[in-house]
Amino acid sequence: MTERFSPTPEDRFTFGLWTVGWQGRDPFGDATRPALDPVETVERLAALGAYGVTFHDDDLIPFGAADGERDAAVKRFRAALDRTGLAVPMATTNLFTHPVFKDGAFTSNDRDVRRFALRKTLRNIDLAVELGANVYVAWGGREGAESGAAKDVRVALDRLKEAFDLLGQYVTEQGYDLRFAIEPKPNEPRGDILLPTIGHALAFIERLERPELVGVNPETGHEQMAGLNFPHGIAQALWAGKLFHIDLNGQSGIKYDQDLRFGAGDLRQAFWLVDLLESAGYEGPRHFDFKPVRTDGADGVWESAKNCMRNYLVLKERTAAFRADPDVRDALSASRLPELSAPTAADGLAGLLADPTAYETFDVDAAAARSMAFEHLDQLALEHLLGVR
Repeated sequence: MTERFSPTPEDRFTFGLWTVGWQGRDPFGDATRPALDPVETVERLAALGAYGVTFHDDDLIPFGAADGERDAAVKRFRAALDRTGLAVPMATTNLFTHPVFKDGAFTSNDRDVRRFALRKTLRNIDLAVELGANVYVAWGGREGAESGAAKDVRVALDRLKEAFDLLGQYVTEQGYDLRFAIEPKPNEPRGDILLPTIGHALAFIERLERPELVGVNPETGHEQMAGLNFPHGIAQALWAGKLFHIDLNGQSGIKYDQDLRFGAGDLRQAFWLVDLLESAGYEGPRHFDFKPVRTDGADGVWESAKNCMRNYLVLKERTAAFRADPDVRDALSASRLPELSAPTAADGLAGLLADPTAYETFDVDAAAARSMAFEHLDQLALEHLLGVR
């Protein structure tokens, strides 16, 4: 590995315990790797140059553990963080694995389950804040349905709003410096999941009592599973001031959630994503939510974690070279992109209506004949991505 692609904590790369800790179990096959100790995860990630580690409550503490077992697990984990200097910038709650959540958590038809889900989340929020997290991700993987009659979606959205309003009330009353990030996904494990895309989540957030506390945590593969352009979705989240966190991985088209290492799958979208994050000045963690391939042993786990970071840094260099290329600047000008930053009607409605060049004398045929020169611009981007410029 060349030195310029070696990560440091300043790059703010983070991984979930569930990512490198994935044992390779899928709906058709048992685990291909043994369970990974969270302490080993912390130590190995720190050695690779990562900035931080994230967790679900059940990643760190076995579901239903007694208080003594819970305290011991947290103590070991915190000691590893202290030894290595790794941060915990984000945490979340597992509301999807245990059978009790088979019909969802915050939107389960069973009221008792909804109340349990809220208490489970509130308890882990306390731990997250104790460990230094300032973002709390909410992925509603079981909040959905397979049958139209099984879920009244309008009422389910009422319950989802109620849950986020209660969580917002709790962190406010506790004085916690913590924001929530909704993670959209269109399907899997439910046939149809509520808040399936970035746009759905942004619209939902505006109906909450404390919308300023809630943003989004988009994931590469989730948007691409729906055939959407991930960088475009991220741009809208940035435009709305709601990109609180981001999950990076790879996906090859519309299929199951592959969770490939970052850079695998749609490399072109990965290029434009890095270009966007870096040019927009996004300051949050670059969080890798991926699964090491189940065909590999422990060596493949850490190789893939290393390569997620390496691929981001390679693309960061490639996008910077693209932006610095004089030929690219000329091509951008030929494509009239600078004009997009100019207000369409800075003179206001009255000025627009009074301007004959805007309509009466506008030469439609001449404007239609102008070349936008996008082909040349796109080829320059491809050549920078391929490293031939």
